[in-house]
Amino acid sequence: MKSPSTLPAIGPETNLSRYLQEIRRFPLLTSEQELALARRWRDKHDSTAAHELVTSHLRLVAKIAMSYRGYGLPVSELISEGNIGMMQAVRRFDPERGFRLATYAMWWIRAAIQEYILHSWSLVKMGTTAAQKKLFFNLRRLKGQMQAYEEGDLQPEQIDHIAKTLGVPEQDVISMNRRLTAPDHSLNAPLRVDGEQEWQDWLVDQNENQEDTLAESEDMAGRKALLTEAMQTLNERERHILTERRLKEDPSTLEELSHHYGVSRERIRQIEARAMEKLQKAMASAVKERRKEQGFSDESEDNPKA
Repeated sequence: MKSPSTLPAIGPETNLSRYLQEIRRFPLLTSEQELALARRWRDKHDSTAAHELVTSHLRLVAKIAMSYRGYGLPVSELISEGNIGMMQAVRRFDPERGFRLATYAMWWIRAAIQEYILHSWSLVKMGTTAAQKKLFFNLRRLKGQMQAYEEGDLQPEQIDHIAKTLGVPEQDVISMNRRLTAPDHSLNAPLRVDGEQEWQDWLVDQNENQEDTLAESEDMAGRKALLTEAMQTLNERERHILTERRLKEDPSTLEELSHHYGVSRERIRQIEARAMEKLQKAMASAVKERRKEQGFSDESEDNPKA
């Protein structure tokens, strides 16, 4: 298929009426012509056939794009996105299904335009689920039907009606309406006209505190050092069994270790328990030694007032 650049271009500098006049020069196709072109594209990947299918439907794209003018985005961009959706439709169209290309393409055109609106209409991502997208694109229409033109929150009965009509929670209706009616604000905007502080100065840093991170890292390194030192107090079999049973991400079973050493599962369990007890005592002893080296006494540990 030919690239989008070969289609009539519409941009900020292009007059919309001129573009609409230009795309009218492409003839509409009869069902027989459309079927023949679609088969040529499917069977032979004839890019000329695909190009004719796309250009014959540019008026359909423009018509659908014009219906989304209420979101404040440039019509030229809506049409461009719709043209991309049209090309996707041609690429995937099966001429043997028995319906016209326009019927199939409308879904792809709307999907491309709606996806563009969701990502461009607001700095804040508006919706990700199918229900949220449905709410986004139908809330304005339902508010118009109820003549709810005032800014601010909707009335409880209006919220209830919209939620039931679209099958979404009432809280989603409230949240979406507030986001649609509230304009985006720059985080670099000053708090006051005469002030130097900006809104971003009041944002809470979600990253971990560097001091806490360092303390946690040092604590973890100390624990690993204690564990490595205490493991040396075990014999080779105890170290192996304890490692396999307690320190591996995918621990070995008692059955597997019993076959490895040629003993019963109960014997492996006893060795594991004894090794764990020896390891705990060794680590407790090492902790006491370190506390003494740092100037702490056992009495001060037992008596908070010491």
